[in-house]
Amino acid sequence: MLQSPNTAPAIELRGISKAFGPVQANKDISIRVAKGSIHGIIGENGAGKSTLMSILYGFYRADSGEILVDGRETPIPDSQSAIRAGIGMVFQHFKLVQNFTVLENVILGAEDGGLLRPSLSKARKELARLSRDYGLEVNPDARIEDLSVGYQQRVEILKALYRQADILILDEPTGVLTPAEADHLFRILRGLRDQGKTVILITHKLREIMEITDTVSVMRRGEMVATVTTRDTSPAELAELMVGRKVLLRVDKTPATPGEVVLEVEDLRVTHNGVERLKGVSLTLRRGEILGIAGVAGNGQSELMEVLAGIATATGQVRLLGRDLNLAGHEDGRDRRRAGVGHVPEDRHHLGCIMDFAAWENVAFGYHREDDYRRGPFTDQAALKADTAAKMQRFDVRPPLPDLAIKHFSGGNQQKIIVAREIERNPDLLLIGQPTRGVDIGAIEFIHKQIVALRDQGKAILLVSVELDEVMSLSDRVAVMFDGRIMGTRDAATTNERELGLLMAGVTETA
Repeated sequence: MLQSPNTAPAIELRGISKAFGPVQANKDISIRVAKGSIHGIIGENGAGKSTLMSILYGFYRADSGEILVDGRETPIPDSQSAIRAGIGMVFQHFKLVQNFTVLENVILGAEDGGLLRPSLSKARKELARLSRDYGLEVNPDARIEDLSVGYQQRVEILKALYRQADILILDEPTGVLTPAEADHLFRILRGLRDQGKTVILITHKLREIMEITDTVSVMRRGEMVATVTTRDTSPAELAELMVGRKVLLRVDKTPATPGEVVLEVEDLRVTHNGVERLKGVSLTLRRGEILGIAGVAGNGQSELMEVLAGIATATGQVRLLGRDLNLAGHEDGRDRRRAGVGHVPEDRHHLGCIMDFAAWENVAFGYHREDDYRRGPFTDQAALKADTAAKMQRFDVRPPLPDLAIKHFSGGNQQKIIVAREIERNPDLLLIGQPTRGVDIGAIEFIHKQIVALRDQGKAILLVSVELDEVMSLSDRVAVMFDGRIMGTRDAATTNERELGLLMAGVTETA
């Protein structure tokens, strides 16, 4: 239901600028979003997308510029003003109370008065209507903690619609969904559009932009560089607009030539707080191959990585180059590194680096006792800084300043520093989790090349990623995890998204 040329746009931003100290996050941005359309906004990490949407939803105030809703200038000093203007936002990390019901979450903050019973009764009827009209069926009495992430996302959309939102902003909405759940979300969004709602979609996935949007705007370094009709563009063109140069969107690699077995895992089990997180995981990984672990976050991938990295305890058996590793806590990360294991953790901010420390200090973490970083009993800071500077040059880290605190680097450059630290210690086994989470498309291309190069040097790589496209394009074999188990292993060259998606949902051929 795209608007006619004479209809005022649902949203119009004119000359929006926003600075945080010396950093210009948004610079003179203007954009028009047509009513009854799905409008995508893409850009590299740090391009200013989130700042712009935060201004539209009232989290930030622009330094200059105007916001028009339905053709009328509409000041939005806070999120309540945005809601009154008919704007709703579904965040990447859901804002739901886990032990409340769906109904309680929907009315939270939108009660009609001090008495909850009338509010709940009214909300139940309205929720039934919204669920029916927009294909958002969900049990109003179910507790959030008992719902899958796909259903929790429906609740967030219902919350916005209950508050009479005509404009929905969705921030990276498929990051926690299986392919089947993502497809269902797209059907919901098309249904919303067809009934006159306007959807603004923030995503870094070019395939999703091409599949679901009508129009796409591209941001680069705080500026709006292009707005194009989706059917008239291509992923390659959008990537070039985002980065300012041509980008290789596919992983360029030759077929693997696996060698000796590096890693053997048998009947691995992990229990946390009485709940079994790994339920008899077994796998094998050889030199010269990448084994990708696919699955929706929370199905045991993190626990598997932590055990192999020496962070968590487990039962079962793990052999590295024929040597049994101790799983009872008598070996730690340092022992694993000495045995030839490198580890790029899934959460770089909590496990991969210390944000207030300098880049050179972060490069030293885990390896600061190595002889090449020591001068007698002391750390050789000059050697460390020189080594960091060399790594920064080889991995194109910007800015190339070893003394700069790592918190001042973009997400992509933080990841490059951590990847450089682990890859350049020449591990026999590299554990790499979410290698490109929150990373620029240009940095994604670079990191993928480094992973493939390590494989071609005869190293074994265990890759965990919630990005199914990434797992399928990087891996030689793909193992799918669901509910703490390996549901199946497939050849990456012959499998497809549908087959892997069913396994990610716990469905096997014999199920």
